[in-house]
Amino acid sequence: METMMLYAGLARTAAAGHVIAAFLAWNACILPANAQSPSTLNVIDDRGVIVAVPADAKRVASVSYFAADVALALGIKPVAATYMVEGRNPDFLGGYLEGVKQIGQRATPNIELLAEAKPDITIAIRRYTEGNAVQYQKVAPYLAYNLELYADSDRTIGQLATILGKPERGQELNKQFKTDLEAYAAKAPKDVHPRFVVMWGGETPWVFRSENMTAAILVALGGDNIGGQNPTPSVPDNWGLEMSLETMLEKDPEVIFVYDYGPDRPQENNPIWQQLSAVKNGRVHYVGDHWVEAHGPIARELVLKEAAHLLHPDTFPAVDVKAEARKLIPESVK
Repeated sequence: METMMLYAGLARTAAAGHVIAAFLAWNACILPANAQSPSTLNVIDDRGVIVAVPADAKRVASVSYFAADVALALGIKPVAATYMVEGRNPDFLGGYLEGVKQIGQRATPNIELLAEAKPDITIAIRRYTEGNAVQYQKVAPYLAYNLELYADSDRTIGQLATILGKPERGQELNKQFKTDLEAYAAKAPKDVHPRFVVMWGGETPWVFRSENMTAAILVALGGDNIGGQNPTPSVPDNWGLEMSLETMLEKDPEVIFVYDYGPDRPQENNPIWQQLSAVKNGRVHYVGDHWVEAHGPIARELVLKEAAHLLHPDTFPAVDVKAEARKLIPESVK
């Protein structure tokens, strides 16, 4: 609902309503502690599973960057993390994953390496890990989140901040993003609505709808998403679609954001690619890992700043991602 309002151009109203709804949602997902075990919190994750987690959890394993993002924003260095692309340490986490135990690619983490890190809790993306839930749970309490839509961000940050003993800081982070989103949306040109697409590359690209986190931020900044909204909101997980380059040419985006997954870029081999306005005008941007996993408090702030510049380069300055990230991470981590 909030993202639909964003798409309609009502970013300020949507953000305010979203914060209230999200606050209620994440608190409803943390159940009262068992009187016989006051050191345990009972948490409902996105599988609908009740998971008992330590009330004083501090050793966080991050399967995907989301938990590492939240932990660092709270002043906690994770004990283990996966990667998106092997050997690529993401700038949006300020370089603070250097020295953190690497346990594999986010879709195929090594359970034995995870166990060696001795986490108090493992936070993961649901679609990659749910099939191995039993193995994860043997290592440490395991929570799985969907992390696709704009609506997933505030509630998961709030819940994880509560689990890690810093609920007020979680609320502050969500409030700050709401304020920043409003400010950037207000400053964006009102008479310019660049057509854009956010996509995974491929012979037939995968394009994200406006409910997706990164696409929603771009829409709030005045962009016109050629992927459109989910035409069937009642159908879960319908947040993207395959789009042929022929169809993309018909919609002709002026700005293209491609998730950078390495040097293999098959869409560039198709002659249609060269006919797109964004390609002709040099407005194809291969964006970093924070654009893929934009739900954390650090990632979404940096996507907002970068997206504003890339959509409206005459209005917003370019961004030094690593330097900006370090401003968002407390001294206790450094």
